[in-house]
Amino acid sequence: MKKVIGVLLVSLCVAALSYASGVAGDAAEKYSSDVQLSYAFGMLFGSQLEELGISIANYTAVAEGMRDMLENSAATRLSWNDAATKMQIAYMEAMEKRAAESMAREAQFLEENSKRPGILTTASGLQYEVIVEGTGRTPVLVDTVAVNYEGSFIDGSLFDSSYERGGPEEFPLDMIIQGLAEGIQLMSEGATYRFFIPSQLAYGSAGASDMVPPYSTLVFQVELVSILSYEADDTVQE
Repeated sequence: MKKVIGVLLVSLCVAALSYASGVAGDAAEKYSSDVQLSYAFGMLFGSQLEELGISIANYTAVAEGMRDMLENSAATRLSWNDAATKMQIAYMEAMEKRAAESMAREAQFLEENSKRPGILTTASGLQYEVIVEGTGRTPVLVDTVAVNYEGSFIDGSLFDSSYERGGPEEFPLDMIIQGLAEGIQLMSEGATYRFFIPSQLAYGSAGASDMVPPYSTLVFQVELVSILSYEADDTVQE
């Protein structure tokens, strides 16, 4: 936790300095550069807390804590360990609250989505709809496939797209998330399906770095271009 706090403070320093150096015009004339820098720290610290879902009950205490730490760290009201523990507890509580909200939002979305015409649901909970049906072969888990795809969240925001990289892309089905691997095995070459993948069939409670938050339902529209078997790959390599 101490490392996390340190990284946060360093990022705030860099961002605050960048902000202060870039302020210009009428707004800049209202305050001295020192006041602007102080205000920038407050803005960015608040932004970080908002992102984490942590609220502040007493802004005066925040200012006093910063002042005491900067001017006389030996006289702070709390030890560093006590302060870090309180912050860790607040962080964990915020994460638990965010997780509960995400799970409730996911459950509501999947329930409502399952009632839409054309939506099919598998035994695992994967939901999908057929956009274009294919006429070629159907892959199995040991196959490598070539696909075009777009991945988005339930709010429609895009997080990945083979089209933007000039697709299609090739990958083994047993090396991708469970829901997508299951869904592609329902398709025939030439088909385009849209999959609604519950978090337990995707990245679950961990998420995927900064790209996919925990408990995220993912929406993939996938075009199965072709199937490439491992044996075919070996033949090419020989």
